[in-house]
Amino acid sequence: MAERKPIESWLTDMDGVLIHEGTPIPGADEFIRRLRESGKPFLVLTNNSIYTPRDLAARLAGMGLEVPEECIWTSALATAKFLAGQRPGGTAYVIGEAGLTTALYQAGYVLTDNAPDYVVLGETRTYSFEALTKAIRLINAGARFICTNPDETGPSHEGVLPATGSVAALITKATGVDPYFVGKPNPLMMREALNTAGAHSESAVMIGDRMDTDIVAGMEAGMETILVLTGLTAATDIERFPYRPTRVVKSIADLVDLV
Repeated sequence: MAERKPIESWLTDMDGVLIHEGTPIPGADEFIRRLRESGKPFLVLTNNSIYTPRDLAARLAGMGLEVPEECIWTSALATAKFLAGQRPGGTAYVIGEAGLTTALYQAGYVLTDNAPDYVVLGETRTYSFEALTKAIRLINAGARFICTNPDETGPSHEGVLPATGSVAALITKATGVDPYFVGKPNPLMMREALNTAGAHSESAVMIGDRMDTDIVAGMEAGMETILVLTGLTAATDIERFPYRPTRVVKSIADLVDLV
C-alpha cells in the first residue's frame, strides 16, 4: 500500500465514536479539545437529519463536548447541498424535522405539496400515515424520491426504532420507485464534507464505528479510515467484510496523541 500523506483534516462519526446513548465516550472531550487547539479542519458527521447543527452543538455541549456548529455535518445538510446543485431553487415535499426543513430553506428550496420536484424523506419520531400517503401519491405523479440516509433502525432507551431506510422501503413498495440515498455510506456525503472543510481526501481521515457505513464511505471517498470498537462493529466482525479499515483502535481515546 502506498504511504499516505500526514493527516491534516479529520472527519468523525458522532454516535458510537464520540457519544453512546447520550453519554460521552471516555477520551472524546480530550480528542475534540486537541482538534480545536490544532487548528486543523475537522467535522463531526451524522446520518441523523432531525437536528440542525446548532441543536447538535448545544446537545454536545451539554455533554461536555464543545463542537462549534460549523464543525457539524449532517445528512440533512448534505441532502440540501446535493439538491441545490441538482435543481437550484427547486421545490420539495418533506417528511422530517427541523434539521431537514431548515437546511432546505437555507439552500433556497420551497417546501410544498403542490406538484413538488422532489419528495424528500428524513428521520422523524412522528411518521404519519397521512404524510406517507401524500408522499406516495406525489411520487406516483412524478416527483423524484430522495432520502437523507438508508439507516433502517435507530437507537432509543426503549430499544430500536424504525428509521428512514425502513420507511423508504414502505414507500418503494407502494410506488415501485427506489430513492436516492444521500447520507452514508454514499461517498457523496464524505466528498461534500471534505469540500465544506476545505480538505483533501489524500490527507484526511474518517473515524467511524460501522464498517458498512463509515468505513466503506470513507474508503470510497479516498480517505484513510479508522474503526473504533465502541459502537456497532466488533473486532470479530471485521473479517466478514471484503474491505478493511486502515487501522483499528479500541476507542477515540487512542487517537488523542495523533492529532
